[in-house]
Amino acid sequence: MKKRIGFIGCGNMGKAMLGAMVKSNEIALGDLIVSTKSKASAEKISDDFEVKTTTDNKEVVRNSDILFLAVKPYFFKEVIEEIKDLVTENTIIISIAAGITIAQIEEWFGKNIKVVRTMPNTPALVGEGMSAICPNKNITEEELQYVGRLYDLFGKYEVLEEKDFHAFIALCGSSPAYVFMFIEAMADAGVKLGLPRVKAYKLAEQAILGSAKLAFETGKHPGVLKDEVCSPGGTTIEAVIDLEKNGFRNTVMSAVEKCADKSKNM
Repeated sequence: MKKRIGFIGCGNMGKAMLGAMVKSNEIALGDLIVSTKSKASAEKISDDFEVKTTTDNKEVVRNSDILFLAVKPYFFKEVIEEIKDLVTENTIIISIAAGITIAQIEEWFGKNIKVVRTMPNTPALVGEGMSAICPNKNITEEELQYVGRLYDLFGKYEVLEEKDFHAFIALCGSSPAYVFMFIEAMADAGVKLGLPRVKAYKLAEQAILGSAKLAFETGKHPGVLKDEVCSPGGTTIEAVIDLEKNGFRNTVMSAVEKCADKSKNM
């Protein structure tokens, strides 16, 4: 299913997605088009990715079968107002905006449209994103599979009901910040123990990366993997006991829940 793909807006996340598509060689460069607010940014994207660029959002719509709306949420309604008359019932609209619902997008377009609400997280910038995808009722199974293949280019994805996006935000959208805090805390501990800071960060980062990969590739329960590291009377179990004593699990679960609650109330 050959599709022409357009981006309206191309910030960090848009560039990550565009870059993954370009590198994949699965999408012809001539089938990609991007619009940005300024001529300078359009020229920069054209130079970096060798795709057609413009400052005219309507030109993108006219040349796209799949249209990524990659602008900030507060520009969303304004952009839709500008392009809605050109969007057809066959155009697939993909939103990556946090907090904008399918119902809002449908209302702003004011007609029968195909919409996929998505939410990638920042590891998509290095091809390791985790994205949530939710189609509206007009998206066919074949179209959903095609969108999924696009999201596979910069990580992994799960199809979720829209009501579960709050949980996704807390568990995947915001969690890179939690992990970075954990890396920072581990590195600080390493510095306290005498390691140079650069090496402490490198060690902490690789420990997190390797642990996540081990869990993913073995499919073992995290509790089993934890137990495999803990020797009887050893050093690791001492650290685990201290984490438990200081409420590590409860702190993490509480933070995730608070994040989801905030998302629901925004």
